[in-house]
Amino acid sequence: MGISHRRQAVLENDKLRLVVLPGGGHIASVTLRSNPVNPLWDPPWETIEPSQYDAAKHGVTYGTDVDGRLLSGIAGHNLCFDLFGVPSEAEAKAGLDVHGEASSADWEVAVDGPEMICRGEFPLCGMAFERRLRLAEGSQVVTVTETAINRSGVDRPVGWTQHVTLGPPFLEKGKTRFHAPGGASKTLEAEFAPGHDRFPIGAEFQWPYAPRIDGGFEDLRTLTAEKVGGAFTTHLMAPDREQAYFTAWSPGSKLAFGYVWKRSDFPWLGIWEENGGRTHAPWSGRTLTRGMEFGASPFPETRRSWLDRGSLFGQPVSRWIPAGGRGTAEYRIFLVETDAAPEAVEYRDGAVRAPGLFELAG
Repeated sequence: MGISHRRQAVLENDKLRLVVLPGGGHIASVTLRSNPVNPLWDPPWETIEPSQYDAAKHGVTYGTDVDGRLLSGIAGHNLCFDLFGVPSEAEAKAGLDVHGEASSADWEVAVDGPEMICRGEFPLCGMAFERRLRLAEGSQVVTVTETAINRSGVDRPVGWTQHVTLGPPFLEKGKTRFHAPGGASKTLEAEFAPGHDRFPIGAEFQWPYAPRIDGGFEDLRTLTAEKVGGAFTTHLMAPDREQAYFTAWSPGSKLAFGYVWKRSDFPWLGIWEENGGRTHAPWSGRTLTRGMEFGASPFPETRRSWLDRGSLFGQPVSRWIPAGGRGTAEYRIFLVETDAAPEAVEYRDGAVRAPGLFELAG
């Protein structure tokens, strides 16, 4: 519903089709030729090109707060850079949006055979960004290589998070299954869904059992079955692993979807949920999502907050890019039909592997 009319760029082969929106640079859709279900979130509202957003004109539809422009064009997997969270008052006055410039910028996108090249300029933070997506013939694995370029003469700490959001029909309450190599974990240090929070503020725990306000624990490996709610938890990926990952499996569509990345690039996995709790525009109490956000930072917060925090569980909460220098990251996206949920995956010898279930070259 939300993206059908938008400018789109397509990377595809005989097995898989991936759609990117140049407006915001979002990876909006990943589907198999053999199965039309898109695991990524297509908002239930009609989106626009974020560069067209005008608070006076579109505020009633998308909101006038600092997230209005982001919500006007959001879909699927958006990049949070150079901020994961909300801008300060001064940054907002300067024009910075929630999660930075990347998700609202107009990207240059070109497809050259098996590769899509996406380039964005972020003048407020003095950065440029390049994302290359590669899909070999016959593969169900997309390799993504990202490069952040510091245009300034100053070393910079940055937030850098892949804001991957899943939605229906792939998401099924009480049924969709998730796996990740989580460890030390913590709930958000503030209310996330006032009146509907299931977890206490700032509670530490071990993945996957989050403490509930009403007592007991909730297994985060299964999507909630509750009628209304919302939550955010953060998880430090197991420090003894070279690779981190998440998998999501939908029993209704028999699809497994996931990402594999270097833990040193993105040590944190944030899980957020919107389950009909937000009644203001554009959410209007009609939205079900689950975000699996892997990145350099544990929580969405202001720049000052994560700089003051410095670390959590002994792990830094930002990445540094030197003056005039570059930072790089690489990860892989996969989608496969399977009758069982993959509990672990790895990328090895040119393939994404789930023991006993599948091996996907790419």
